[in-house]
Amino acid sequence: MEHDKALVEALLFAAETPISLDRLREILDMPKEAVQAAVLDLQREYQERRGGFTLEEVAGGFQFRTLPEYSASIRKMKGRGPSSLTPAALETLAVVAYRQPIVKADIDRVRGVDAGGTLKGLVEKKLVRIVGRKDVPGKPILYGTTRRFLEIFDLQDLAELPTLREFGELAE
Repeated sequence: MEHDKALVEALLFAAETPISLDRLREILDMPKEAVQAAVLDLQREYQERRGGFTLEEVAGGFQFRTLPEYSASIRKMKGRGPSSLTPAALETLAVVAYRQPIVKADIDRVRGVDAGGTLKGLVEKKLVRIVGRKDVPGKPILYGTTRRFLEIFDLQDLAELPTLREFGELAE
């Protein structure tokens, strides 16, 4: 079992993006229960250790992540400032996240301004992607969020987005 856990740990460490239990199971040819037990053991160990990183479930998989309190030092080491989004980009991203799949014209209508440049920037940052075309005259492009969006905002899936009611409670 220890060898299996070490192997799971090595795969999680080497993965550039969150890796699902199913994918780990495929790679290792192990029962899903064994893979899940190894991941849960690793999560517990890293949590108890209280080191600089942890094993988190995010975007449909598992990934090692540094703790938020160390982000400023990590950015300093890497020589880049915080990668923030403009208010326009955040607003556009929120519209896409909550109304996807959505066409640009609907984003423009909700925001009240042309979102073309902002939308292009979000696609370049791999936070938004083209998910298809709407079956109407002109076949406009449909946009949706990416797995990277889930990773960055530390979400398992879109169901974890706060509801409008929760936003209202936060404002109180």
